[in-house]
Amino acid sequence: MTYSISDILLGFAYYYPLFMAYLWLVGALYFYLRWEYRKGLPSQPPALPEYPLVSIIVPCFNEAFQVSDTIENLEDSAYPNFEILAVNDGSQDNTGAILDEMSSRCPHLRVVHLNANQGKAMALRAAALVARGEYLVCIDGDARLDRHAVHWIMNHFLTGPRVGGVTGNPRIRTRSTLLGRIQVGEFSAILGLIKRAQRIYGRVFTVSGVVSAFRRSALHQVGYWSDDIMTEDIDISWRLQLNHWDIRFEPRALCWILMPETLRGLWRQRLRWAIGGDQALLRYLPQILKWKSRRMWGVCLEYFVSILWGYTMLAVVLLWLLGLFLNLPPEMVVVSLVPAWPGMVLAMTCLLQFAVSLLLDRHYDERLFRNYFSMVWYPLAYWIINWLTSVAALPKAMLRPRGKRARWVTVDRGISDLESRQGGPA
Repeated sequence: MTYSISDILLGFAYYYPLFMAYLWLVGALYFYLRWEYRKGLPSQPPALPEYPLVSIIVPCFNEAFQVSDTIENLEDSAYPNFEILAVNDGSQDNTGAILDEMSSRCPHLRVVHLNANQGKAMALRAAALVARGEYLVCIDGDARLDRHAVHWIMNHFLTGPRVGGVTGNPRIRTRSTLLGRIQVGEFSAILGLIKRAQRIYGRVFTVSGVVSAFRRSALHQVGYWSDDIMTEDIDISWRLQLNHWDIRFEPRALCWILMPETLRGLWRQRLRWAIGGDQALLRYLPQILKWKSRRMWGVCLEYFVSILWGYTMLAVVLLWLLGLFLNLPPEMVVVSLVPAWPGMVLAMTCLLQFAVSLLLDRHYDERLFRNYFSMVWYPLAYWIINWLTSVAALPKAMLRPRGKRARWVTVDRGISDLESRQGGPA
């Protein structure tokens, strides 16, 4: 039996996500049974042998509407020995004034001011250099860290001398629109499952930039964060692991975050993520290919094939469109973008994946299952956006000059945040 070009392209386009879905499911279930099952709820952290000083770093750029809530929430942490380092990275609003006022009434807070905007990577580096603690917990200026999260994170550092980083479990606060509710499921069904599975078959692709923790001596060894890669979280994850530091996923280290609820905001966010991932792949590929970095091969191959899948989908769509207007050779004709039974199998697999992931995360978000049926729209909304951004990102990453500083941009934090900025209901 011979297969046409269109058969090969369609087969890869539809069976690759099917294969990865079951790989993530099996890996995540093993992780859950091995490390999560009967290990305690988020509010029941284990006793630690010691409680060393932890520096909680909050880089801020134009966070006047959110930063006070973030700092006050951190002051309520159940971990007994911590400091808060808020870095005002040249904000153009009154973030700096708010932080200065809060420092007089928040006993754990220290404020660092940078005169000009240097970017998140430089803000993190500045805080790491003045931090008093060996362990750094980094969150965004609009996030709410669970009061027991630091405790769960420190359990990894104190029991694993080669643990260089720990990534927490971000939970979505913005749920006022369909896009927001879909993201609630995405962070469980896709991102949560992936991190669990990657911990089983190799390395973690990236820590979560909104909630991550590091051993400062490990950061110092690898040279801290690069300031010219769009996603500092992906960059530092690869650098640590290429230097044989371990990164762990702690699902009980919860952090409640704001995410885009508009298509424009979602597009800009996902494009930045894709460009940052491509930059990391291009920069570190020669080092990854070495035998001593073989534990990175799985996650690197997964990311490379996902880029290939994006361009395969582009080829499929272009052949389908050309076939509407031109008489293509039979081996290049794409009759339909939605094949009958493979499409049904893929759709059922998606629903199975969402159901399993929501079951795994049900202890961390009581309202999680309310968003299950919103997830039927995930392939339409998010697969298309992620596909298009993966295609658009590669040339941008290849053409972006090395050394060009990655700076902050104004981000979409959901409809409720926009209304609060405009004086409407919060």
